[in-house]
Amino acid sequence: MKLLRFGRDFKPDEKVILRDYLAIERTRLANERTLLSYIRSSLYLLLGSIGFYQLKDFPNYMYLTIVALVCCVLFFCIGVYRFTMLKRSLRKLYYMSEELEARA
Repeated sequence: MKLLRFGRDFKPDEKVILRDYLAIERTRLANERTLLSYIRSSLYLLLGSIGFYQLKDFPNYMYLTIVALVCCVLFFCIGVYRFTMLKRSLRKLYYMSEELEARA
């Protein structure tokens, strides 16, 4: 799937200079912010599902509770998966450029 590849086809042809290193750092920090955003969204869904569960007078909301719980777990798993994939990709890119620098 092309959406989840995160630039794996990119191969650095020279060492990482300061500008590139700073770009990698910005991307890493953005990746962490995105993970925290996924966690925050999943916690909001968890709180919503707890709120719907406590509405005992409305049994129709039980389905909404289950849907919110499933979405909560799904958001959390997607966030962690995307975080680890991009982290691996950045690490691989950075180490590949260090290997090229060592060869030169």
